[in-house]
Amino acid sequence: MYRCWSVGALLVLAAPAAPAAIAQENEGKTDSVSVQDTVVVTSARDRALASGRLADTIEQTEVIDFKDLVSTQSVVLSEALAQTPGARVNNECSMCGVKRIMLNGLGGQHTTLLVDGMPAHTLVSGFYGPDALGMAGVERVEVARGAGASLTAPEAIGGTVNIVTQDPTRTGARLNGAFGENGYGQGDAVATLVNSSGTARGLFAFQYDTRDQYDGDGNGVSENPFVENYNYSGRVSVDPTSRSTLTLRAAYIDSEIFGGPVIGDVVGSISEALAGFDDVPSDHLFIGDDVRNRYIGKPWETTEWIATTRHELGGKYFQELTDTLNFEAGASWSKHEQDSFYEGFDYRADNEMLFLTARVNWALNDSHLITLGVDRRDEDMRSHSDAADGDPAYISDSFNYLTQALFAQDTWTPTDKLEVSAAVRIDDIEADFIDPARPGTEIDETLISPRLDMRYKHSDRWTSRFSVGQGYRAPLSFFESDHGILDAGLGFQIDVDELERSVSATYALSYLGDRLSWTGSLAWTRVDNLAALDETDAGVPLLTQRDESGEVYGATFDLGYALTDTLNISLTAEAFHQDTVMRSIFGVAPVEERLILGADWDPGNWDITASYTLIGPRDLTDYGYEAWNDLALTIPKSTDADAYGTLDARAEYKVRDGLAIYAGGRNLLDYTQVEDEDTPLFYGADGGYDVAYIYGPLRGRELYAGLRLEF
Repeated sequence: MYRCWSVGALLVLAAPAAPAAIAQENEGKTDSVSVQDTVVVTSARDRALASGRLADTIEQTEVIDFKDLVSTQSVVLSEALAQTPGARVNNECSMCGVKRIMLNGLGGQHTTLLVDGMPAHTLVSGFYGPDALGMAGVERVEVARGAGASLTAPEAIGGTVNIVTQDPTRTGARLNGAFGENGYGQGDAVATLVNSSGTARGLFAFQYDTRDQYDGDGNGVSENPFVENYNYSGRVSVDPTSRSTLTLRAAYIDSEIFGGPVIGDVVGSISEALAGFDDVPSDHLFIGDDVRNRYIGKPWETTEWIATTRHELGGKYFQELTDTLNFEAGASWSKHEQDSFYEGFDYRADNEMLFLTARVNWALNDSHLITLGVDRRDEDMRSHSDAADGDPAYISDSFNYLTQALFAQDTWTPTDKLEVSAAVRIDDIEADFIDPARPGTEIDETLISPRLDMRYKHSDRWTSRFSVGQGYRAPLSFFESDHGILDAGLGFQIDVDELERSVSATYALSYLGDRLSWTGSLAWTRVDNLAALDETDAGVPLLTQRDESGEVYGATFDLGYALTDTLNISLTAEAFHQDTVMRSIFGVAPVEERLILGADWDPGNWDITASYTLIGPRDLTDYGYEAWNDLALTIPKSTDADAYGTLDARAEYKVRDGLAIYAGGRNLLDYTQVEDEDTPLFYGADGGYDVAYIYGPLRGRELYAGLRLEF
């Protein structure tokens, strides 16, 4: 039972894969590859970025570039973000495997996903998206923390994750495939085409990935679901003139998740589990009514199945009007469809979003860059449940959501050392639950949201960054009920009529040396009108809002050191503290303290990376944990989450130009909550069965091997 741990002691442990320690000092830069048929491509928009005439943020930004994605075997977004400072991917359900991306210690609902700088993900898609979004065709992932981190995403109270797709520089193709334990399989193909002048560029990417269920204690109920994803994406960029660039993107995602009864043990197939639903509960779910024993209930009683499809379309047009004035317009459309079954409760959702934006950037003089713009986000969601149809206690979470905004920004550079960006948005917001039981428009407000970013270069090596901003969010999603969706017999109620409002401040100090680089940062966020799950006097789950404000404090330290020309080591340490109000909104206890040790060694044709992650102990009672292993409520589950560590490693060998083989593994120490601590299954005080007593890893060791071919 470890209650403290020493950084000094950990430094003697070999380890981890280093995220870029000072990635924000290299914003916008990407690795270049020397290829004979490479075409030097510099679009009008690229030149504007390089000259500073298109910059819209100067805040601290962590960048996960293509090399990082490869060296960490990041197949989907949740894996790409696993070791990013200030970011945490929380697994919030052992059956459906829902993942939430937490930034600066806030909830996953406070993170906004962007694609090429524009909102492309809806309020619903963020729940299963992190495990479905493939990284094939992605150039880098940018993580900006803090409210108002993007001019076009003020609802990002915690921050934004921006997925930047690749703009090809050569004609070629890349094939990659890997197989491993526990049904791990992954394959992708990326084809690129660039014309002789470099004015037209195209990309097509396909990715398939899958993993089997994981049942660490062998009781017939999985702690991690089966996942299968298909990703297709295409992008075309054209420079009609030397002063203009047009970019179009399309994507399609098909994902299936199945958790609960183990296929091949308790049930023969997914279709068999779903077809077996008879709405007649078993007298007993487990031998001895103890969740640690063999499952004897009907397969459907612990089945969680989610099938989703996503269609995405996006485009941007950039035009240089003069040497000091340019114009940019963009559009993004997505349609997210979900068909799901949660232990007897069916739920279907159709969520569609259209985002439009336009802005003008004007270099007023050598020290002022003015940005003026407008945007509009129109989103609607329609949901239905046969199980709840006709239940007077059930209120549908179908909604209409519309925001229209004006924004302005002045980026002021009075000296070579100081840069100040002051921005303000005026948003008109309407949010309406359209169920007949919720007459009227719940939210109809006009808000002013300011933001200030400052960067000061003390010297060539030392840089300070300070940001303060306000943001908002409309709490509209049914899934924020934290498994209230499973109480089909009780119904569901909604009592939301206010926007969540936030203010946040961050400070970061960076040092960039010849071999040593580091960044230390502090963050604080306060959120009013927090959405949370309560219940009515009759015990019906109720999505409501807190009267008190919630606060989060955080500190991160990220260090990288080049021991030799081929060996780099890194260290990331972070701690976040939520007050009691903020803790009350979490369904699963977040990580409070984390230390990551990393190493990247590139001798000759080898590229070897390793990472060791240590998670600090937690008192689960701080997050309302109270449960039992048995239905009689005589065997309480532990409320002490001990410290634990996980080790990942990967080695790649370059056989020849364009051909590489690799092998590696995740969680090499094979630590899991169910095998080393306790099962995530439990009985609550009311005798109800649930699946989210989670505080540790739920998937064991996973070895893999593969090859990559480029030509």
